[in-house]
Amino acid sequence: MDKSKLPHRPGAGRAAQDARLPTKGGDDPDVRFLAENTDLSPKQARELIREHGHDRDKLLEIARTMKAEG
Repeated sequence: MDKSKLPHRPGAGRAAQDARLPTKGGDDPDVRFLAENTDLSPKQARELIREHGHDRDKLLEIARTMKAEG
């Protein structure tokens, strides 16, 4: 890409070339999976994964229990 033809935008030079928009849950696919498939926030999903590991079936079961309790 020829950068000389681009208009000057302050701060644009520091942006990563492969920059993507933030997704629900960030970069961790397990956090994203839990947040998208349950009513958990990404923060809750991260904490659940930290406590119980990355077994998606187990995490979904726990998340359903949390939803039923709440």
